[in-house]
Amino acid sequence: MTDVATAPLPRLRRIVRRWASGWNRVGTQTQFYVDTLRGIGAAFTHYKTEIIRLLAQMSLGTGALAVIGGTVVIVGFLTLSTGALIAVQGYNQLAGIGVEALTGFVSAYLNVRLIAPITAGVALAATIGAAATAQLGAMRISEEIDALEVMAIRSVAYTASTRVISGIIVVIPLYCIAVLMSFLAARVGTTYVYGQSTGVYDHYFNTFLNPIDLMWSFAQAIVMAIVIMLVHTYYGYTASGGPVGVGEAVGRAVRTSLIAASFVTLLVSLAVFGQAGVHLAG
Repeated sequence: MTDVATAPLPRLRRIVRRWASGWNRVGTQTQFYVDTLRGIGAAFTHYKTEIIRLLAQMSLGTGALAVIGGTVVIVGFLTLSTGALIAVQGYNQLAGIGVEALTGFVSAYLNVRLIAPITAGVALAATIGAAATAQLGAMRISEEIDALEVMAIRSVAYTASTRVISGIIVVIPLYCIAVLMSFLAARVGTTYVYGQSTGVYDHYFNTFLNPIDLMWSFAQAIVMAIVIMLVHTYYGYTASGGPVGVGEAVGRAVRTSLIAASFVTLLVSLAVFGQAGVHLAG
């Protein structure tokens, strides 16, 4: 009778231990994010050279990646391909109901509010973010981060805060390229491939392109860059288990940052555009 009564206890202990471990990880991760944001001032003050080096590396890449322009070209091609989908899907779907002239409206509306931010977030996570996780993970397993602390260098500010700052600075011109490429792809596909008049396309595009929406879109991209860099620097800073552990950390970081970027897009869209309607007539 005693064995039967005490049989569920080990399983219950494992469940409680698993939940406690999960909450501890949330606390540790939150503390790291706070320390990273708090170290931004120290990074600007003491580690300007590192910030400049990271800016060059994040924007143009290093080694073989620099030959094709690094993140700039990757973001441009990704948004070029997704912007072209506006021309392909938007024109064909609208042509089915006889309003293909509104393809310019679809480009001005969807590219700014949804397609360009999401695509830019995916590109940032897969390029800048993944590289940051791999670099910090390599520094962690080779004990370079421990060496920084021995030399009285603020390791979080030097490794994580500098990358967050660089990500915020780099995302502004990168997002300019992303938005322009998405607009260009939609316009070229609609006017040159499907033969719609450029005057008709430009009329509806300029009518429904709201400059305020562009400003909010840029703010959304900056928030996504902050979240993505925080997530990736955390997983890189806490990597363990040798090269295999670094690879696993990169995979977890990319997965988490993509989920976080999707939530940022959802929350910002609901907060900014949730009550806004579309007025097709004056």
